[in-house]
Amino acid sequence: MTNLTTEQKMYYALRMGMAMCFIGHGAFGIITKQIWCNYFAVFGIGHDLAFRLMPSVGILDIILGVIILIYPVRIAVWWLVIWGVVTALLRPLSGEPFAEFIERAGNYGAPVAMLFLTSMQIKNSNRLLSPVSSDIGHDEKKLQQVTACLRIIVFLLLAGHGWLNVIEKKALINQYALLGFSDPVNTAVTTGIFEIVAAFVVLVRPFSYLLLIIFIWKMSSELFYPHYTLFEWIERGGSYGSVLALYFATKKTSHASFRLPKFNFSLSNY
Repeated sequence: MTNLTTEQKMYYALRMGMAMCFIGHGAFGIITKQIWCNYFAVFGIGHDLAFRLMPSVGILDIILGVIILIYPVRIAVWWLVIWGVVTALLRPLSGEPFAEFIERAGNYGAPVAMLFLTSMQIKNSNRLLSPVSSDIGHDEKKLQQVTACLRIIVFLLLAGHGWLNVIEKKALINQYALLGFSDPVNTAVTTGIFEIVAAFVVLVRPFSYLLLIIFIWKMSSELFYPHYTLFEWIERGGSYGSVLALYFATKKTSHASFRLPKFNFSLSNY
């Protein structure tokens, strides 16, 4: 990736992250993950029908993930924004903590960042079936907007995960116990505090070395889920992609403080 521009590096990080998110989520549909019944129930769909629908939903997700990898049409990116927000919201709507929605900011945030980024394309097209390509021109103002967007996204996903640690989410406690920690509750709370502090550092004054540490932390820590380890790791691709894209941007620009540029998020531009 040494010959790529900063914008192109960000593009490929976000694109791979989005594809992983779709594919990982789709895998859960195919294997009919039990907890999905709670989310279908939000729409009044019963247990039996939910299990029949899960594979179809999963196959559609995987198809969209492959499309993102091969020919990333703009409508698929837009759909991931909607899909990411809705599926993340289903968690608190089904009774889970609101932190679950915040922690999944990478799912819906990565495609939002991609839409900002690809409005810099030299040959931009407004058609939804046109691809979001890596042919991106440099625009310093637009790059600052994308960077600010990514800072918010990474802040949310770190703060959300830290929040889940602090409130002692059972799955995380089990994860620390399986890793051999003698006091998994204390480990969870301590980890959560560090993640929340790191989230605010990213929001206020991110620097490349911290983001590299966060990227490695997210990539490695997601490998230790007690169940469906591989699929859980793949589904978090939006988080990895967002952190890595911000790393590339921050390494180039070295922002000194948080400044939120004026966003021009016109539908005609995306």
